[in-house]
Amino acid sequence: MSKIEYLCVRISGNMSEIIFIVKEAPEGGFEAEALGFSIFTEAENWDDLKENIRESVICHFDDDVKRIIRLHFVKEEVLSS
Repeated sequence: MSKIEYLCVRISGNMSEIIFIVKEAPEGGFEAEALGFSIFTEAENWDDLKENIRESVICHFDDDVKRIIRLHFVKEEVLSS
Protein backbone atom coordinates (compact mmCIF):
# COMPACT_ATOMS: atom_id res chain seq x y z
CA MET A 1 0.00 0.00 0.00
CA SER A 2 1.31 3.44 -0.82
CA LYS A 3 2.12 5.89 1.94
CA ILE A 4 -0.69 8.34 2.64
CA GLU A 5 0.46 11.87 3.37
CA TYR A 6 -2.55 13.66 4.81
CA LEU A 7 -4.17 14.19 8.15
CA CYS A 8 -6.79 11.49 8.58
CA VAL A 9 -9.07 13.22 11.08
CA ARG A 10 -10.48 16.66 10.39
CA ILE A 11 -12.53 18.58 12.87
CA SER A 12 -15.20 20.80 11.32
CA GLY A 13 -17.58 22.23 13.84
CA ASN A 14 -18.81 19.37 16.02
CA MET A 15 -18.09 16.66 13.45
CA SER A 16 -14.89 14.69 13.02
CA GLU A 17 -14.03 12.57 10.02
CA ILE A 18 -12.51 9.10 10.07
CA ILE A 19 -11.03 7.62 6.92
CA PHE A 20 -10.99 3.87 6.32
CA ILE A 21 -8.91 2.06 3.73
CA VAL A 22 -10.97 -0.84 2.38
CA LYS A 23 -9.46 -3.80 0.51
CA GLU A 24 -10.73 -7.09 -0.79
CA ALA A 25 -9.69 -9.82 1.66
CA PRO A 26 -7.55 -12.66 0.22
CA GLU A 27 -10.04 -15.24 1.49
CA GLY A 28 -13.05 -13.29 0.16
CA GLY A 29 -15.07 -10.40 1.51
CA PHE A 30 -13.59 -7.09 2.61
CA GLU A 31 -11.20 -5.68 5.25
CA ALA A 32 -11.28 -2.10 6.54
CA GLU A 33 -8.68 -0.26 8.59
CA ALA A 34 -8.95 3.28 9.98
CA LEU A 35 -6.12 5.71 9.37
CA GLY A 36 -4.72 7.05 12.62
CA PHE A 37 -6.80 4.83 14.90
CA SER A 38 -6.61 1.20 15.99
CA ILE A 39 -9.88 0.25 14.32
CA PHE A 40 -10.05 -2.80 12.04
CA THR A 41 -13.04 -4.81 10.86
CA GLU A 42 -14.03 -7.21 8.11
CA ALA A 43 -17.17 -8.65 6.50
CA GLU A 44 -18.32 -10.97 3.76
CA ASN A 45 -20.18 -8.27 1.78
CA TRP A 46 -20.23 -4.49 1.35
CA ASP A 47 -23.42 -3.81 3.32
CA ASP A 48 -22.21 -5.85 6.31
CA LEU A 49 -18.84 -4.09 6.13
CA LYS A 50 -20.47 -0.64 6.38
CA GLU A 51 -22.49 -1.76 9.40
CA ASN A 52 -19.40 -3.30 11.04
CA ILE A 53 -17.45 -0.08 10.47
CA ARG A 54 -20.19 2.01 12.10
CA GLU A 55 -20.32 -0.36 15.09
CA SER A 56 -16.51 -0.40 15.39
CA VAL A 57 -16.30 3.40 15.46
CA ILE A 58 -19.05 3.67 18.08
CA CYS A 59 -17.37 1.00 20.22
CA HIS A 60 -13.88 2.54 19.84
CA PHE A 61 -14.86 6.04 20.96
CA ASP A 62 -17.74 5.22 23.33
CA ASP A 63 -19.15 8.77 23.24
CA ASP A 64 -22.04 10.63 21.63
CA VAL A 65 -20.00 12.58 19.06
CA LYS A 66 -21.27 12.27 15.49
CA ARG A 67 -18.52 11.35 13.03
CA ILE A 68 -18.27 11.31 9.27
CA ILE A 69 -16.88 7.99 8.06
CA ARG A 70 -15.19 8.05 4.67
CA LEU A 71 -14.38 4.79 2.87
CA HIS A 72 -11.53 4.56 0.35
CA PHE A 73 -11.67 1.32 -1.61
CA VAL A 74 -8.20 0.22 -2.73
CA LYS A 75 -7.77 -2.45 -5.38
CA GLU A 76 -4.20 -3.53 -6.03
CA GLU A 77 -3.49 -5.06 -9.43
CA VAL A 78 -0.28 -5.88 -11.21
CA LEU A 79 -0.24 -5.47 -14.98
CA SER A 80 2.46 -6.52 -17.39
CA SER A 81 3.33 -4.65 -20.55
